[in-house]
Amino acid sequence: MGHLSPESCPALVLNADFRPLSYFPLSLWSWQDTVKAVFMGRVNIIHEYDRTVRSPNFEMKLPSVISLKDYIASARRPAFTRFNVFLRDRFGCQYCGHGFPTQDLTFDHVTPRSKGGRTTWTNVVTACSDCNLMKGNRLPRESGMHPRTKPFQPTVYQLQENGRAFPPNFLHESWRDFLYWDSELESA
Repeated sequence: MGHLSPESCPALVLNADFRPLSYFPLSLWSWQDTVKAVFMGRVNIIHEYDRTVRSPNFEMKLPSVISLKDYIASARRPAFTRFNVFLRDRFGCQYCGHGFPTQDLTFDHVTPRSKGGRTTWTNVVTACSDCNLMKGNRLPRESGMHPRTKPFQPTVYQLQENGRAFPPNFLHESWRDFLYWDSELESA
């Protein structure tokens, strides 16, 4: 494995309690940021790749799993963003129930803005383009289209739990002991 390029060697970043800082997106640092954090004494190396980086007077194996020395508390309330709405709704249209890639999703105001609806956690749901177009500028009772789940403001913990259902494409074997996904991962 000594032929790995450093760019293909990100480090999984764990908080001081050995839980990932984030599941979705998975908390990964580039090899450069990881080496810098090691030198600054901010992290502990838990596992290493079989890949060494060298300078004229220094050599080290690239870390594959690191933990922060100081615990970082997560934000108490997640930011209201389009992505976080999709994550809350698990990337599924709240009208037809189908899952879609992010680029095929939009969000819908349950009570349209033209009828006094606000852009808030409790009035916005994930929708596919077809359903959003079909519902249009009407209330659920007018369109006959009701969200499958009543929109709500999630906690950071709920978003992290939802993120566990969507493992990334690449997972290094040294990370598996620290990641707990909703579904079983197939061995590579």
